[in-house]
Amino acid sequence: MFRWGLVCAAGVLAAYLAVLLANSRHFYTDDTEAQYAPLWVMTGRALREGRFPVLVPEHWLAGNYAIEEAGLLNPPQLLIDLLAVSVDDLALYATAVKLLVAIVLGLGVHRVCLAYGGHPAWSAVAGVAFPFSGFLLFFDAASWMTAFTGTAWLVHAWASGVRYARGRGGPVPVFVFLYLTLSVQYVFPAVEAGVLFATVLVGEFVYRREWAPVIRLAFVAGCAALAGLATYLPSLLTADVTWRGASEIRNDQFLAVPWSESLNASLPSTLPAFTSWWGYVQPLPMVYIAWFLVPVLAFIDWKRAAGAARELSGPALFAVLTLLWTAGPGTMGPLRWPARVLPMVGLALLVLVCVLLGRFGTVAGSRRRGIAAGLLVLLLLARSAAAAPEAVLAHLVAAAGVGVLGGVVVWLGRTRGRAAACLLTLAAVAPIAYLQVHAAQPTPMSWNLPAKRSEMKAAFPDFPGTTLQLGDRALIAPAERTLDGAYGSLAFGNYAKNLEVDYVGGYTPNGHFYFGHLLCMRWDVSVCPDAYRRAFAPEPETGRSLVDLMLVDRVVLQRALFPDAREQPAPPGWKWVDYPGHEQYIAVLERETGPVSGRSGRVAHTEGVTAAASAESDTTSRVRVDSPAGGRIVFARLGWPGYRAHLDGRQIPIDVVANSFVAVDIPSGTRAGDLELTWRPPGWKIGAALAVAGLFGLGILEAEHRRRRRHRARPPASPPAEPVAAEHDLVAAHP
Repeated sequence: MFRWGLVCAAGVLAAYLAVLLANSRHFYTDDTEAQYAPLWVMTGRALREGRFPVLVPEHWLAGNYAIEEAGLLNPPQLLIDLLAVSVDDLALYATAVKLLVAIVLGLGVHRVCLAYGGHPAWSAVAGVAFPFSGFLLFFDAASWMTAFTGTAWLVHAWASGVRYARGRGGPVPVFVFLYLTLSVQYVFPAVEAGVLFATVLVGEFVYRREWAPVIRLAFVAGCAALAGLATYLPSLLTADVTWRGASEIRNDQFLAVPWSESLNASLPSTLPAFTSWWGYVQPLPMVYIAWFLVPVLAFIDWKRAAGAARELSGPALFAVLTLLWTAGPGTMGPLRWPARVLPMVGLALLVLVCVLLGRFGTVAGSRRRGIAAGLLVLLLLARSAAAAPEAVLAHLVAAAGVGVLGGVVVWLGRTRGRAAACLLTLAAVAPIAYLQVHAAQPTPMSWNLPAKRSEMKAAFPDFPGTTLQLGDRALIAPAERTLDGAYGSLAFGNYAKNLEVDYVGGYTPNGHFYFGHLLCMRWDVSVCPDAYRRAFAPEPETGRSLVDLMLVDRVVLQRALFPDAREQPAPPGWKWVDYPGHEQYIAVLERETGPVSGRSGRVAHTEGVTAAASAESDTTSRVRVDSPAGGRIVFARLGWPGYRAHLDGRQIPIDVVANSFVAVDIPSGTRAGDLELTWRPPGWKIGAALAVAGLFGLGILEAEHRRRRRHRARPPASPPAEPVAAEHDLVAAHP
């Protein structure tokens, strides 16, 4: 078993290297380069400086990291953050981190199969195949890091849960892996974990017909969920002011996958048909799972396999539910794009098929079974050709390759045994992954951001203080996406975090709705052409401009969006500043009076109040205030839920200006008052209490598990020994 675990890890490594041969930046693309890697750098810097970056006010739209995908309560993620600061080449670092995650994921799938009684060899095949299934390889592994990491922890939680329910393991691994799944701070793994464990509970009861193991497993899963709520309570309690606040359920068919696309699951060339960013026919094999998954069904002894139906009812139910989910609705509250669940479909099917092969696989009657497998390959060919007829030649080659490869595997199984057949089956994963990634070049997902932070900082202007950039990423031509081009002057997404500078905005799927509307700022920091006017227009309630209320030191205008900006006079109090070598891409405005950020804490505007900042941190502003007739202070802080104000120790109400800026009304007669404005993630006390309750429940379960284990290990009591008769008694008894 251990030997096949090593084979699984080696197979994942080989396929990973094959992908890198096809595209060295495959694992540093899209959201990884634009969102996650810079976030690791920012978080790691803060941790090394002794700060916990739950809130960074100067980042405004994306500054509430309690609701972003930062994994602030996930210990492995914090370790990744701490190490990121020491690595200059982020592409290399992200690739190395994801390799470790891929190996963890593969070994987790291997464990799941073993937990259901699978043979170690076929379990290793599943472990190698899953990390290189279509959607997981091209989206989660390449781009959506939290989905990738969450899935890696989830499969281990699944294996540990089945082992615990069947008396082969304890509750601690279940709790730990489930907590790690939840605390990656991404909602899809959390919801998938709920669906998965619901099906495991049903399956274990169907299999064993005993309530006690099911109740124990449900209890430990509930304890982990209690601990994980601390990650999601801030998002739930902040949702009303974010883009994700809508609770509607609707079906817009975007990234909703018809069930018939499952018939593409084993053809490597498949280009499925459903609506996404690239139209109706996809340029990537998003529904592919494994080359052997469908044809190998012909080599299972289904009569014998029927006897395992109850035992495997859990993964079968999980496969059905996730397949239903992938077809829609397109939006369910914060859950959108049901194609994201495709990896769960692939996971469930690989576990089922590889467990069945390990237990009930057969090559008896191979001619008849070979004909059936050939018909299944023809079905794959027909479905893929119908979805993307323009690629029919590639489909024909792929179908022939699957057929030949399958024939060799069957021959090996007949002549050399199961181990040889399994080794070839998993060895084929690497070249197929190479061909798939190579065929998808140039990738349609890459931002092509630079990889080395030292080169980024050397090319970029020195922008201290707080900078507001007004531009549109869509206006950067592909040829300009270099450090010598636009990326030496413009920062979209979280790119500014690599540069260690403070930019208003950043990559955020959870942006503040009202602030985003003020500047028409989108998730990647792009804005509309009216943003320049809006930034300098007076806000009606205070009469101050947005840049004044934000205490912005500098405004950077993208020349492609505002080509005539320098031909106009600078706004009052501002001046145009030249940055040689960057004029092609940006025009820069700076204040005539010099930087204002940090000059008076975060006090942006006062009415009828004299205020002097006395202490300042990311989450707290302390101000000495005088207000004989009463007045108001407006802070350069975005009005996220969680703020509290105390004047001389007494709580007073807070307000928001323009639905965005935190404001506090100071009562009349205030003399030398001590105003303290603090922010804490909403629900943090409840979350901490629930986490303690979850750990307490885990302690009870672990104690009970140890008691039961000791009871099982205790030798049965020996029956009373028969009295030994004396020799003369024996003689008397038997004369």
